[in-house]
Amino acid sequence: MIQLIKSTMKIATYNVNGVNGRLNVLLKWLEETTPDIVCLQELKAQQDNFPVKAINDAGYNAIWHGQKQWNGVAILARNMEIDEVTHVLPGDDEDVQSRYIEALINGIVVACLYLPNGNPAPGPKLEYKLKWFDRLADRAATLLSLKVPVILVGDYNVMPTELDVYKPEKWVNDALFLPEVRKAFKDIVSQGWTDAIRTLYPNEKIYTFWDYFRKAYERDAGLRIDHFLLSPQLAKKLISGGVDRHVRGWKKTSDHAPVWIEIDTK
Repeated sequence: MIQLIKSTMKIATYNVNGVNGRLNVLLKWLEETTPDIVCLQELKAQQDNFPVKAINDAGYNAIWHGQKQWNGVAILARNMEIDEVTHVLPGDDEDVQSRYIEALINGIVVACLYLPNGNPAPGPKLEYKLKWFDRLADRAATLLSLKVPVILVGDYNVMPTELDVYKPEKWVNDALFLPEVRKAFKDIVSQGWTDAIRTLYPNEKIYTFWDYFRKAYERDAGLRIDHFLLSPQLAKKLISGGVDRHVRGWKKTSDHAPVWIEIDTK
């Protein structure tokens, strides 16, 4: 039997906003789109309450780092092994929030992250967010120095520019749009990373999140807060990408939509 080798790989990120409560939505989307690698955020499930059997039955291996009630991140891989590197973002031994997991999959370092929201701002939550950004910047620089394919993907809880937010004037005091938060994101990108979706759509309105309130989805009053940052080794292989916006319109769905990119593996 001749085994066909795929020439492309589809990598997706999805803040599921509760992996068990949205499991049917997640499984429907996985079956519909069959991404090769998926990064999930906001599991809202303890470590032993992750629906691993359902994920395995859908054709995916998985690693995850759960937490009671809030946070939680996971990486899924279709027909590929996942070698976990760490489930802790270095730099703060006292940080117990489950917001980072890193793995090696098919020669690619995949870092799945769920950056803190930071509201209300100013205050301790914003301070924690900025410190988390500093730690991420240190880790990003370390990974970049390895000169291997790396992707930093997930819910960054930041709109980098005014193009990434509906009515930006209404967000000037929000922790997702404060100048210091946007600068923290920009500083990481400036290390040598490529913002994949914005590179593909430099001047287009692209949203990945729509609030549940005030019919935000129906009015397309959204935000772009889910991002892919690619190392140079992957950036040159970027083919396409997009947002599965329709998933946000499904019943009992997350307030985020899945976001994906496709890379050349030849």
